[in-house]
Amino acid sequence: MSAVKKPKASAGRKVKDKWKAKEWYKVLAPRMFNESEIGETPSADPEYVIGRTVEVTVKDLTGDASKMHIKLKFKVNSVDGYDARTVFVGHDLTSDYVRRLTRRRKTKTDHVVDITTKDGFVYRIKTMSIAERRIQSSQEEGMRAVISETLAKMGQEKTLSDFVKSIVSGDLAKDLAKACRVVIPIKRIEIRKSEVLKSGEGEPESIMPAAEVVSEEEESSEPAAEETSE
Repeated sequence: MSAVKKPKASAGRKVKDKWKAKEWYKVLAPRMFNESEIGETPSADPEYVIGRTVEVTVKDLTGDASKMHIKLKFKVNSVDGYDARTVFVGHDLTSDYVRRLTRRRKTKTDHVVDITTKDGFVYRIKTMSIAERRIQSSQEEGMRAVISETLAKMGQEKTLSDFVKSIVSGDLAKDLAKACRVVIPIKRIEIRKSEVLKSGEGEPESIMPAAEVVSEEEESSEPAAEETSE
């Protein structure tokens, strides 16, 4: 039997490496988080970078391990050179964290509230109330009413940056739990998710302390450590 001959590859055909045509763009957090670098993304055209979303945990941004269950979401809205700049579009809690909270014999009450912040952002906040025992439907409705009213009042006084800061710190959840005590003592309220539905006026202010930058001159002017002999 004669061997089967393989077709010869076309002499003029070349395999194009798509990755060689792509550049890497540095993804930066918005000014709200001091424009920290949060990742890189490849693209053959900067226009294709716009609209991409990135998720990072608060721990990744601040180093606070106690906040590793909070995921922040950013979307690229502009490209400057190889810097992809983003805006904050919402947050979410990790699924394993939510599962640990909602164990058996507990009542979980979800609620969704759309508010308008002081700086004009339309912001959707999804809360999750957790009770140690079964509660009546009338009590659940009472909690939802209190949460809606409280968040609406806060929206008149707080900017988007204020809300995000209070979500990350846990203060917003504590304030809502305290407000709900007029209906029923609630053990815990979590801000399960949030989403920016409409942009407001200008760019939200930073919620993180500015990092201290030491110049090379300052570093070189520092006295060297003296060696001591025994």
